[in-house]
Amino acid sequence: MSMLRGSLAGLVLGMAAFAASNSAPVTFNKDVLPILQKNCQACHRPGELAPMSFLTYNDARPWAKAMKQAVLTKKMPPWFAEKGHFANDRTLSPETINRLVAWADNGAPEGDAKDKPAPVSFQDGWNIKPDMIIEMPNDFHVAATGTINYQNIKVKVNFPQDMWVVAAEMRPGNPKVVHHGRVMVLPPGAAWMSKAAYGEPYEEGSEGMGGAKEGTDLLGKYNPGLGAQTFDVEDSAKFIPKGSDLVFNLHYTSIGTPQTDRSKVGLVFAKHPPTKRYWMSPGTPAAFNLVIPAGDSNAEVVSEVTVGVDNAKLVYIQPHMHLRGKDYELRVTYPSGESETVFKGVWNFDWQVGYQLAKPLLLPKGTKILAIAHYDNSVNNRFNPDPGKTILWGDQNWDEMQSGFLGLVFDMKEDANKAFIQSGPSLLKRGTTAGPSLAVAEAIEKK
Repeated sequence: MSMLRGSLAGLVLGMAAFAASNSAPVTFNKDVLPILQKNCQACHRPGELAPMSFLTYNDARPWAKAMKQAVLTKKMPPWFAEKGHFANDRTLSPETINRLVAWADNGAPEGDAKDKPAPVSFQDGWNIKPDMIIEMPNDFHVAATGTINYQNIKVKVNFPQDMWVVAAEMRPGNPKVVHHGRVMVLPPGAAWMSKAAYGEPYEEGSEGMGGAKEGTDLLGKYNPGLGAQTFDVEDSAKFIPKGSDLVFNLHYTSIGTPQTDRSKVGLVFAKHPPTKRYWMSPGTPAAFNLVIPAGDSNAEVVSEVTVGVDNAKLVYIQPHMHLRGKDYELRVTYPSGESETVFKGVWNFDWQVGYQLAKPLLLPKGTKILAIAHYDNSVNNRFNPDPGKTILWGDQNWDEMQSGFLGLVFDMKEDANKAFIQSGPSLLKRGTTAGPSLAVAEAIEKK
């Protein structure tokens, strides 16, 4: 509480200093619109996630007081990292917050039209300018009610040559029912999805899925608030081998009426072959050993991977949990034995943000990456679907997960399938744990 009082006191002093040094009134056209263009309009525009648009004065004016409250409480822009330095940090400076507060407190004036900056140009709804757009060939029909298992749809592309991708953006055709989605590279000869027909949906574990996902790099991803992803870190890019297809992996949720979806992904290709490869495994590290006891308000779940390639650099972190998630920490232990926390933050299910490291972190071969997450499975968690139930790993929102989407860059000669090697607690079988919940897990196993 003392820290909160200190930060509020600092903000009040900052507002006083701002008011004293700025006698001219804060207006929308001169002061507020540039802030909204830089920090808000990617989501606050028609067709995007946010429920209201901030493109024009008439759009934004009714929300002036709500904006003030949102920035003072740090609810907006959504950013949940508490430890780490990130290139895509969305937090607002005290001066920026003070400008928005002053505008709201002084009647939210529009100001002179000549002060208005030019509108930001959005590329047909995209946050990137795609060189290629790949869309699911058929609509997926979402039932009005019931549980919908994850769907996998192989899309024929057959890239005519090796391609390098520096940016990708997955966009749901119907965001009302697409909870999240992933697009993965399916290289020629891959066992996974080898028996699947193009354009047809396959549930996880069904016969058409084939073998393991070796070689299937994660190309594009959709989560609420995530946006486009870029891969040009230190002259790196994602690799699509000649002859590859794509697989759309989708999590749908029913909303009470029948719906359809046809999602797509946009790609930006490199202008020249890069010197390094950007690799992101679909969900690593993953705590299949997850066990959360009924009623536990601070259950800890730990997973681990070991870096299996030389001179890799960590460039991206995106935690993943469900409705009981509280916080997530990523800790690395180097072969020397030294350890450091590279990320720590609270979890927000509605805004599943990705974090791009401001400075890529060198991870020598053999470095262990430890993910530590906490969960509230008690009645005090208003989002908890069932506090009386012991929770294991599962795909649906009322189940739980603990995984991370980590981006590495490394030399072309390295085997990408060895980038992340499951180790430590992650090697335990599903539904067991080496932590305090071992007795609970053993009891479940006996049943």
